[in-house]
Amino acid sequence: MSEPRDYTIAAVDRALRVLEALASHPRQGVTELASRLGMTKTIVFRLLSTLEARGFVFRDGDKAVYSLGYRIGVLGEQAGAQNTLMTAARPVMERLRDDTTENINLILRDGHQSLVLATLAGHHAMRIFANPGRYGPLHAGGGSMLLLAFAPEDVREAVLAEPLERFTSNTATDPDDLRARLDMIRADGFHIAINDLDDGAFSIAAPIRSASGDVIASLSVAGAMARYDETRRRRYLALIEEAAAEISGKLGLTGAS
Repeated sequence: MSEPRDYTIAAVDRALRVLEALASHPRQGVTELASRLGMTKTIVFRLLSTLEARGFVFRDGDKAVYSLGYRIGVLGEQAGAQNTLMTAARPVMERLRDDTTENINLILRDGHQSLVLATLAGHHAMRIFANPGRYGPLHAGGGSMLLLAFAPEDVREAVLAEPLERFTSNTATDPDDLRARLDMIRADGFHIAINDLDDGAFSIAAPIRSASGDVIASLSVAGAMARYDETRRRRYLALIEEAAAEISGKLGLTGAS
C-alpha cells in the first residue's frame, strides 16, 4: 500500500499556528512566540510581518507585542453570516431542486467576482452546475449578473472598467450595453441568462435580501436549453422568486413573500 501523500504547505501551516497561538495568548512578542512554537525568531518575525501587512495581526509598537488583527474579526463575521445563510437556504434549495429537477445555485459577490457558496445538482443526466468555492465573473451568468446589478454603483463601474471576458457569442462585453442590462435587472427584480456563460445553458436568478433589504446573495435555477421553454420559464421564475423571498424572510426581511 502506498504512503498517503502530504499536501501540506509548510509556510501556511506555520502562519496558522502563529494565529492560533495569538488567539490563545494575546500580546506575545517574537521571542515568546518562537519559543512557544519551536520556530526560529527569524521565521516568526517574517510570518508576523506578512500577517500584519494583511491585517491578520496587530503590533503594539511601543512594546513590540502582537495580537490578532481586524481581519480575523471580518472573517469571523463573514463566516457567521454565511453559516446563517446556509442554514436558512439549504431546505429551500432542496425543495426547489425537487420541484424543478434542475441545478440550484447559491452565489455571493466577493469584491469584483462571484463566489459559489453552495450548489445542488439536478436530477438529469446532463448536469450544468458550478462547484462550491468557485470564483467566476460578475458580468455573465444568471446569479452573478444579478449580484452585479444590485452592487453599489462604484463596484458596478469598477467591474465595467475592467477587461470583460467573452465566454460565448451571447456574453455582453460592451460597458454601455451592460449598464442598460443591469438597469433592467434592477427594475425587474430578477435575471434570466441565456447562453451567456455556458453555451446551451439557461439560468434564472432572484435576489436574497438581508433584514435591512440589502441584496446579499442570489439564488438561481440552471439547466440545459434543451429543457427550456416558455412554460418552464414562467414556472421556474415563480418558484425561484418565491424561494428567494422565503430565505430572505428567514433572514429577517419583513414583508418578504
